[in-house]
Amino acid sequence: MAFCAKCGAQLAAGATFCSSCGTAQGSGSGGGSAAAGTSGLEENVAGLLAYVLGWLTGIIFFVIDKRPFVKFHAAQSMVVFGALFIISIVLNMFLGMSWMAGSAVGMMGTMVHFLFGTLVWLLSLVIWVLCMVKAYQHERYKLPFLGDIAENIAGK
Repeated sequence: MAFCAKCGAQLAAGATFCSSCGTAQGSGSGGGSAAAGTSGLEENVAGLLAYVLGWLTGIIFFVIDKRPFVKFHAAQSMVVFGALFIISIVLNMFLGMSWMAGSAVGMMGTMVHFLFGTLVWLLSLVIWVLCMVKAYQHERYKLPFLGDIAENIAGK
């Protein structure tokens, strides 16, 4: 399977020009070498790996792989896990300082902090596993709301 070096669209066998963007393609032998603009991995594996370390691997695959499927999953990883990372920081900043408010209020704040922290962690785990499984199954699974943002970033 070959992909356009510029836009990442799938090329027909033996194509010398991309039918999507018109870019001339190299005379590659088609013998296992990675096309320019790809990570050298199968699309579904690259999509899965875009989620492995959350927003960090999302950024890496967004930059190195130009195939639309991989770019979408990389963008979704950046948006979703970036948002969850920011939520965790905000929770730690505001609820983590509750111990300064006094014993009764501090104890309640600590319990709330633990509860919300646990919920964010569980949500992150479920989303992480779901997205990796869907990417590996070669499904362009779009999460509600944040998936739309990722789709806009990756380009349709």
